[in-house]
Parts: sequence; C-alpha cells; structure tokens
Amino acid sequence: MIQEFNNCLKHKVAYVAIGEFKPGRFSQAQRLYEQAVSKYDDGFKGAFLLQKMGTDDDKGIAMILWENIEDMEKNQTEAGKKILEEMNQLFASPPETDFYEVCSEIKPAQTVLT
Repeated sequence: MIQEFNNCLKHKVAYVAIGEFKPGRFSQAQRLYEQAVSKYDDGFKGAFLLQKMGTDDDKGIAMILWENIEDMEKNQTEAGKKILEEMNQLFASPPETDFYEVCSEIKPAQTVLT
C-alpha cells in the first residue's frame, strides 16, 4: 500500500522540443523521429509529434515521456544519435528544447463490457 502511494507521488518527465523544419522537410523529419523513438525501451512512456492541423506548416512540437531523466539517458544509443544528427540537418534553426515535470495525467475512464 505504501509503495503504491509512493508511486503516485512520482512524476514522469517530458522532454519537449519545439522547432521549425526547412520547407517541405516535415514528413522526412517525422520518419526519422518515429525511427528514433521506436528504439526506446526501459522507462519510455510514450511519444507525440504534433503538427498544426490542416496546414503544410513545417513547425512541430515533439514530446517524449519518460519515467525519469535517468531512463532517458540510458536509452541514448549510437544508432539513435545518428538518427538525431540526420534530423538536425532538417531544422531551419535549432529547436527550443526543455524538460517538464508531468504534474497531471488524466486517462479516459475504462468502459466495462458486459
């Protein structure tokens, strides 16, 4: 019971990058992003890549959720670094990056099938 309570007090960490790609490069960056995050395992809690709806805008927001920063660091591999170096060439300017503490996480209610 105490362990469950302590787990509730732990907050996940979100790595967030906001940037703009060179014109027409968003889809290429998306493929590289998906390759990079598909290799993550321990402590990886999910990833999102956002692009404004209904536009061909090359601006995006990437968010990768981790159990903690140490898990993120453990998942950095040479293959992943190579993919990110390739992605960095696609940015119009360096992205703004930061870490955020996940303060609230609300999931939809589970529907019980009868």
